[in-house]
Amino acid sequence: MGHQHHHHPTTATGWILWTSLVVTLAFTAFEVYAGLCAGSLALLSDAGHNFTDAIALLLAAIGLYFQSRPADRIKTFGYQRAGVIAAFVNAVTLIVISLYIFWEAITRLIHPQAVDDRLMFWVALLALAVNGSIMLALNRGQKGDLNVRAAFIHMLGDAIGAGAIVLAAIAIRYTGWTYIDPVLSMALGCLILYTAWDIVHESLNILLEGLPRGIELDKVTKAMGGVKGVLDVHDLHIWTLGSQTHALCSHVLIDDMPHSESELILKKLAEVCCGLGIHHTTIQFEHVPCVMSDNGCKMGADHVHQDGHDHSHHDHDHAHGHQHHH
Repeated sequence: MGHQHHHHPTTATGWILWTSLVVTLAFTAFEVYAGLCAGSLALLSDAGHNFTDAIALLLAAIGLYFQSRPADRIKTFGYQRAGVIAAFVNAVTLIVISLYIFWEAITRLIHPQAVDDRLMFWVALLALAVNGSIMLALNRGQKGDLNVRAAFIHMLGDAIGAGAIVLAAIAIRYTGWTYIDPVLSMALGCLILYTAWDIVHESLNILLEGLPRGIELDKVTKAMGGVKGVLDVHDLHIWTLGSQTHALCSHVLIDDMPHSESELILKKLAEVCCGLGIHHTTIQFEHVPCVMSDNGCKMGADHVHQDGHDHSHHDHDHAHGHQHHH
């Protein structure tokens, strides 16, 4: 089984998350005060968005901490899924926020409210600067980590919301059209809903052991089958441990050969998988066709799993055997 573990620098991202959390909480308190002074429902609503941003940043920081914890005797795969669960929770809160935005926007369309547009403008502009700065800081980390991306999307949604409030304040100042603000808020809600659904879909796919995004099962099977000495590849499973680490297990049919020759095939298979972004592999060699190569592996609680079929050992690569009885 070929193991290659890649550790990504999380210290800098963690520091950015905790700093952003403190800044966001401080600004949220200020925005609540300014919203009350201006009589602006938009600013109070934006303060609510900022508070959910703080929750998102806190969850992301906690998730990042758990992801960096090593595996132990109980959590043998480590705690990488903690970050995925946090991302799922963040995305669900985003959907709830979107529904709240729609409700508030409809209410304000029915009952327009006079506001201090000058104070509304400057506070929203400051909110845009704060959210924009945090977004830039998180941008590098969100590309490879689902959990940090959820926090990034929170900040993006609030930055767009702040921009909408700036435009609404200008419009109210010069036209008196108070309905512009709730209409922009509804557009913001649609954007948040769209991005949140993407994170919900991806995190659920990981939690349900689905095929990782960007990896094609047929392509992996073909690449492994192309290795010299491999006769057949079947019972292939690929899943995601965390938001970045992929794993694979498979049965591989080869000719009956000395251990030294099979080791070369195993090494090559591990290299092929690494090239496809899969760094944690479990390969079982077989010398006779397996019943599953024709029927497929039906995984269920009523099936008996027996270990100790065929083993090939090496410092970092070994084949581990499972025989399934149906």
